[in-house]
Amino acid sequence: MDRKPRNPRIIEGFPGFGFVSTIATEFLIEHLNAKLIGRVECDKIMPMIAMHNSKLIEPLGIFYDQDHNIVIFHAITNVNGLEWEIARKLSDLAIELKAKEVISLEGVASNNAEPNAFFYTNINKSAELFKRLKLDPLKEGIIMGVTGAMLLKAKCPMSAIFVETHSQLPDSKAAAKIIEILDKYLNLKVDYKPLLAKAEQFEDKLKTIVQQKNQAEEQKEKKELSYFG
Repeated sequence: MDRKPRNPRIIEGFPGFGFVSTIATEFLIEHLNAKLIGRVECDKIMPMIAMHNSKLIEPLGIFYDQDHNIVIFHAITNVNGLEWEIARKLSDLAIELKAKEVISLEGVASNNAEPNAFFYTNINKSAELFKRLKLDPLKEGIIMGVTGAMLLKAKCPMSAIFVETHSQLPDSKAAAKIIEILDKYLNLKVDYKPLLAKAEQFEDKLKTIVQQKNQAEEQKEKKELSYFG
């Protein structure tokens, strides 16, 4: 693209409980037809690329929806041990682009059959809007990973949407709940309900990618062990 986004909203989603943030950001990228504008490369991350329908899936990709001025930070790979570093990069990006807001998407463990959603924000207007959408602030919980690091260190306007998930496996139902909230919060003006069924497609896709990733890691470990055999 000719120029960098200016004053966008940044939505970030990293693998966590139920993979809800990864499914939700993948859904947004496809639905909004967001374009890849950058990627995060790190020598400490396992060199892995996923293929789906003969297309490369970026492990840590940055996408842009120009129509709504939204930057989407999408991850399908584990970033354990790199949370602080990635949070710094994300915070630096928000400052560089003069982002209006960083929106983090997270799943929180729960046994409820129907997922409830909660919010955190340091923006007064956003708090009022979330309450109008009948969301309660998250009062109790443990937030880890990149979102936890961002909430502690980021010096920018920031909100987080938390949705309950009962599963460590991809949870498209909880991801669909986040899509519903984002649609209303960002005033995207789309009829999202017929599209929520697509979340199941992303769930199946993500399950395949996770299985293939686990198999690749197992093969890598076996190969390394064979060197000492």
